[in-house]
Amino acid sequence: MALLLTERPGVGKTTVLRAAARKLTGFNLIGFYTEEIRAGRERRGFRLVTLAGKQAIIAHVDLPPPRVSKYGVDVAMIDRFAASLPDSRDAIYLIDEIGKMECLSAAFVEMTRRWIDSGQPVVATVAQRGTGFINEVKRRRDVEVWTVTQATRDTLPDRIVAWIQNAVG
Repeated sequence: MALLLTERPGVGKTTVLRAAARKLTGFNLIGFYTEEIRAGRERRGFRLVTLAGKQAIIAHVDLPPPRVSKYGVDVAMIDRFAASLPDSRDAIYLIDEIGKMECLSAAFVEMTRRWIDSGQPVVATVAQRGTGFINEVKRRRDVEVWTVTQATRDTLPDRIVAWIQNAVG
């Protein structure tokens, strides 16, 4: 079972997911969020940060191809990062994000499928547009898709907490 948060870049999907995670004290949270790497006002890349604080640069303007937009993507790093995240029978899984860069990694796609298939609650941000796994995950019958908007983003963290509490019974 999964709850997917979607909308255009910059609307606040990551902020909503991180705010929900801060409210989920007492739960076994496993997952990560994506953080921009900036030099002044210019976005230079992206890093993944686990909820335990481990970090890995996955995309940067100075990295070689494959590329998504202007960013070279370190697919091997995403593979290692995905492989390092544990499975748990009592976990709440948080993923930010199911996006074009992350989906270049077969290990990331497999981890995400496994977590959704586990029956444990999964809350993930997902790209608004995309093909392949991005479309596949949004079409699954066992997922709900919520759109993050400026009007809803402040109330969504509490709604996510309620969704998780309902999911775990």
